Amino acid sequence: MIETRALKKSFGPQLILDGVDLRIETGESVVIIGRSGGGKSVLLKHLIGLLQPDSGDVLVDGENISRMTERQLLRVREKFGMVFQGAALFDSMTVAENVAFPLERKGKYTAGEICTRVAKALEVVDLPGTEKKKPAELSGGMRKRVGLARAIVYEPQIILYDEPTTGLDPIVSDSIDKLIIRVRDHFNVTTVVVTHDMRSARRVGNHVMLLHEKKMYAHGTPEEFFGSQDPVVRQFVDGVADPQEILF
Repeated sequence: MIETRALKKSFGPQLILDGVDLRIETGESVVIIGRSGGGKSVLLKHLIGLLQPDSGDVLVDGENISRMTERQLLRVREKFGMVFQGAALFDSMTVAENVAFPLERKGKYTAGEICTRVAKALEVVDLPGTEKKKPAELSGGMRKRVGLARAIVYEPQIILYDEPTTGLDPIVSDSIDKLIIRVRDHFNVTTVVVTHDMRSARRVGNHVMLLHEKKMYAHGTPEEFFGSQDPVVRQFVDGVADPQEILF
């Protein structure tokens, strides 16, 4: 469903991605891990066409989106829902208005249809009855849920998550993981999650990929990946700055 081929991206003199190859099948749940500043979010933005590569290709359902115009990309982006790292809610809008925003932009739904879809999306993320609240009245975990409700309100085929558990305590993080799994199974969507959270990576993915040194270094099922003895993989999974270092 999604494929990148020899994807390269730089910002000025700084090379971020250096020939990234990946393949994500329809219905798959993929977790992409890697060091902070390693290009994970940049890669995610290429998958939805928010960034264009310097070279290489991005294919969605066989269509190369890397050289599409903004007008052409609008059609492809309708397949995607995206949950941004900070939820990216509009502070001046209510919860209902935030969730309804993608539907309002389409301009093809009646007010009644929008209201019904918003209520359904909020129910899926366990936030019924919060329509009139403002983001400032919500906890961090609730804001993440509203961001997810906005991503699923028009029932996309693919959902991208950028660090969905960052800044949340372990209990709330656990609830977000379960919600990702529930949404995946309920809507039968292809799921791509960028995360540093190893517990989350074990739970929500059926395929784990490691972005390292600007390339896709390793991948496999959670069992294969977390059981790997590759020193680079083990260093990241175990959270060790220097595997050779002995602390006294």
